[in-house]
Parts: sequence; C-alpha cells; structure tokens
Amino acid sequence: MPETVSRSDTPWVWLAYADKSLGFIVETFAAILVLAEVCILFAGIAARYVWHSPLIWSNELASTLFLWLAVMGAIIAMRRGEHMRMALFVNKSSPGRRAVMESVAGIAALVFLCILQSPAYEYAVEQSYITSSAMEISDAWRAAALPVGTAFMIAFSIIRLLTAGNWRALLYAAIGVGAIVSALLLAQPVLETLGNANLLIFFVVIVGACVFGGIPIAFSFGLATLGYLSLTTSMPLMVVVGRMDEGMSHLILLAVPLFVLLGMLIEMTGMAYRMVAFLANLLGHVKGGLSYVLIGAMYVVSGISGAKAADMAAIAPVLLPEMRARGADEGETVALLSATGAQTETVPPSLVLITIGSVTGVSINALFTGGLLPSLLLGLMLCVVVGYRCRRAGNQEKCAPRATRKQIWASLVIALPALALPFIIRATVVEGIATATEVSTIGIVYAVVVGILVYRCFDIRRVYPMLVDTACLSGAILLILGTATGMAWALTQSGFSGALAQFMQDLPGGAFTFMLVSIVVFIVLGSVLEGIPVIVLLGPLMFPIAHMLGIHEVHYAMVVILSMGIGLFAPPFGVGYYTACAIARVDPDKGMRPMVGYLVCITLGTLIVAAVPWISIGFLH
Repeated sequence: MPETVSRSDTPWVWLAYADKSLGFIVETFAAILVLAEVCILFAGIAARYVWHSPLIWSNELASTLFLWLAVMGAIIAMRRGEHMRMALFVNKSSPGRRAVMESVAGIAALVFLCILQSPAYEYAVEQSYITSSAMEISDAWRAAALPVGTAFMIAFSIIRLLTAGNWRALLYAAIGVGAIVSALLLAQPVLETLGNANLLIFFVVIVGACVFGGIPIAFSFGLATLGYLSLTTSMPLMVVVGRMDEGMSHLILLAVPLFVLLGMLIEMTGMAYRMVAFLANLLGHVKGGLSYVLIGAMYVVSGISGAKAADMAAIAPVLLPEMRARGADEGETVALLSATGAQTETVPPSLVLITIGSVTGVSINALFTGGLLPSLLLGLMLCVVVGYRCRRAGNQEKCAPRATRKQIWASLVIALPALALPFIIRATVVEGIATATEVSTIGIVYAVVVGILVYRCFDIRRVYPMLVDTACLSGAILLILGTATGMAWALTQSGFSGALAQFMQDLPGGAFTFMLVSIVVFIVLGSVLEGIPVIVLLGPLMFPIAHMLGIHEVHYAMVVILSMGIGLFAPPFGVGYYTACAIARVDPDKGMRPMVGYLVCITLGTLIVAAVPWISIGFLH
C-alpha cells in the first residue's frame, strides 16, 4: 500500500485547525450574546411592569451587545458561506465556470472587507470620545465590533479561498477582479466628470453585475457604495462605516434575532406540530383539506416567528409528508407553500413590518394592526383557488376519515397552549406591557415553559445550535441592512432621492399612477432582492411621496409588502420560491407551473388591497 501522508505534514491542516478554533470562539460568543439579549430585555420588562422599577441601563447594554451580535452573526455566515445571494446563474453554470464565479464572489467580498478595515478602525477610535448616558462607558466598546468583525471575516475569507482546492479557478478569478479594479482606478479622472451618470454605473450596472454574478447581496451593496464614494467624491469612507453602524444596530432591529429564535423554538418544542394537528382534525376529511390547513397554519405561525424561512421550516416537515401520503402532487404542495409564504408577509410580527417602522418612522403598532386583514383576504382567495383545483378532474388526493368531536376537542385542548401564543404576543404589545422589540422575549420564555412543563418536548442539546443558527441568519440579514443603509445614504447625498421624488410626483394620474408604479417596482425588486434591503433603500424615498399624495402610510406599507412578496416567491428569480423548494425538498421545476395560478390570485388580491384602503387601515381607530 502507498505510504499515507500524515496530516501534520501538510500546511493545510493548520488552516483547518485555525478555522475550527476561531469558529468555535466566534460561535460560542454569538450564542452567549443571543442568550444575554433575551435575559436583558426580559429582565427589563419584569423590572418595569412587575416591580415598577425600570432598569435604566438595560436598553444601553442591549444596544451595545446587539452590534456585537450582528457582527458575530455575519462572521459565522461568512465562515459557513450562508450570506444571502442570488445563485440562480451560478448554479446553472458548468462546473468549471461555477468554480470561477464562486472564487470571484469570495475575492470580491475580501476586497470589500480589506477596504473597510481601516475606516472601521478609525470609526471606533472616533466613537471613543462618546460616553453612554446610563452606563457611562466609552462607545468604543460597542463600535469596536466593526473592526474586530471585519478582521475575523477577512481571516475566514482567506481560509475559504485557500481551502477551496481549485487553484486554476482562483487564479482566473483573481486576474478578473484585479482587471476590473485596475480599470476603475484608471478611469477615475473620467468618472469624476460624469456627475449623476455615476449613479447608473455604480448602483445599477455594478450592483446588478455583482448580484447576478453570485456575490452576496451585502457585499454587492458595499462594493458599489465604497467604489462610488472613493472614485467619484472626496467623502471619507469612515462615514460609510457610521451609516452601516446605524443600519445594523438600531435597537428596534433586535427583534430580528429574537423572533428568529422564537420560530426555531416553536418547532423544537412541538408547538407547531400541535397547532397543525388541531387544524388537520378540523379539515382533514375535506377534499384538499390539508391544503386549507397549510394556509391556516402559515397564517398562525407567521404571527409568531416573523420570518418566512422560519415559518415554512416549522410547517413543512409536519404537514407536507402527510399531504404526499394522501396523493397530493409535489409541485402543487411546494407552490402552495410558496404562495402562503407570500400572502402572509403582512402578518405581525413580520420582520419586514419591523424594518419599515424603523426606517420610515411609521408606528409599528399601527403596522401590526393593519397587516392582519390584507393577509386574511389573500388567504381566503387562495382557498378559493385550492377548492377549484381540488374539484377539477384528475385530482387524486385522498381524504382522511372525519375526526370525531371527541378527537377535535382533545386536539384543541392539547393545542391551546400553542394557539394562545400569537394572542399573548399581540396583547402584550397593545396593552403596553412590552415594546415590539421586547415582546419576542415574552414569547421565548413562554415557549420554553410550555415546551418543558406542558409538552415535555425540550431537547437541551439543540439549544446551542439554535442560538448559533439564530446569530448566523440574523447577522446575514443585518449586514445587508448595514450596507444597504450606506448605499441609501450615498444615493441621498447625490441628489437622487430628490430627483426620484420629483419624477414620481410628476407622473400623470397622481396617487393612482404612483400606486401602480410602486407595485411594479417592488415586484421587480422583490424578485432579485430580499424585502428588507429593498425597504431600507427605497422606504425613506417612497413613503414621504406616498404621504404627500394623500396615501396613508400603513395602506402603502401593506401594498409594498404584498408586492415584494409576489416578487420574492415568483419563479424563476424569486429567492423565496427556491427557499420553499429547499425546505420541502422538491425540485423547483415541479412547482413552477402550479405556481402561476397562485401568483395570479395573489396579484389580484394585492390590487384589491391597493384599491380599498379600508382593508389596511379600517381597524386603526
């Protein structure tokens, strides 16, 4: 037998060791931060509402730790290769071309991080002159998360590139990226004379090329913004870091990781299973009954987790296998799962609703109230489509035996603790017990208690991975928010926002035309980007125009969210559709044709919501 080479004889073992060691440190720190945020916010609620002695330092500490949590999560996403991106064209490429495109994406991200490192350090130094009011500590303790996080991401980027194994692809990618960067540097004198034409070059051409080329969305935005400012203006890049800090660490966005964690908990504790089981007993005997259950279950769960991926991950493993066992077509099931994901985008506490409130100043409580009825309307319309498809010839789905009253009541009693959670969350916000940021901690504590004492379904071994996964997903989202905020600021400083506002105001037809154009714009953008970065980019620009034209902000928010939901789940570009296929483990090609009818239904529902403001704002007063 040939002699086996010892692992210690190769230098790559040191890279693997460094990756594992640094990864363990970052993941452990991130898990501790998630747990700390839950404890701090819940302690703040208890101190204020139970003992009537508010903790004046709780929000400051939560805000300080939040930036570190966002950055640690972004590092984990970098290490795992889980930053959000559009990989459609990458996946359809040949293996050789795919390897080159993956290397280009890695090198491009590394270039962005290297450029950002020095301004991030300067920003942390500048923040050292600011002292917090309650804890009286330097803000550098918080701002230091940015240069530290950038350094860790650089390290993991290099490790990923060196251990990929395809040196030819890496060489071609390095030459290509180097050529593009060199061309832009040589063209700087020309770019400085082009004025607003640079907006088209950097924020349309370069962003589009980066996104469609498979570079993660956050780095695509960041590269375009840094390139625009450094090559066409004299603005210091430290300003971009400040805008990123602002976009990533707004305290209201702390709801993002906490609701993601809550979504994982309701699946782990069996709460989702009990809710679905009750609904299945009610409707399982009806032709296509589980399809109705899927629509209702997504509506209920959306009001708990707040994240579409978490919603689908909680429902699909419970319901879809049973639907297939009864003869339901795989393509139909994944299409309906995608459609329900799109129509429940407005169900509180949606992360998109929270983002809109944070970037536009619209009341989050008003958004939570306004989002219930539009989604209910679209859900009923989907039920009509499901009923029609179930009655048509060729539908082979079998019905379950009708559940007895005793079985229905028994499943209801078992499901009551789980069904109560959305109402508890809603009541605590309405009654002023907790803010939109804090309320998720009540849900988390409630889910833990119910899982341990009621359902006896709480695997302590899954807690640490859940905390790390929460940080990872949240970091990927929040880094997009940070770079998108920097990009939006650059667009605003260029005068683009004023020009866009003037153009939209000058459209013939006033509010009617503006609403139709908004629907088209947000469908298109929603198909290539996640809803959150689109809102951060266009929310501060479009909502003031809507208000100026007499459109209620909550009404406009519902139309915008539903429009983005159509784009997000519409094949062939909709990222959400491919997420649904991955969760359901179904080939995307099988669901594209059935999806058409559901998309027509949701589009019609969106137009009805746009035409009838009462659906969104009728219960606000």
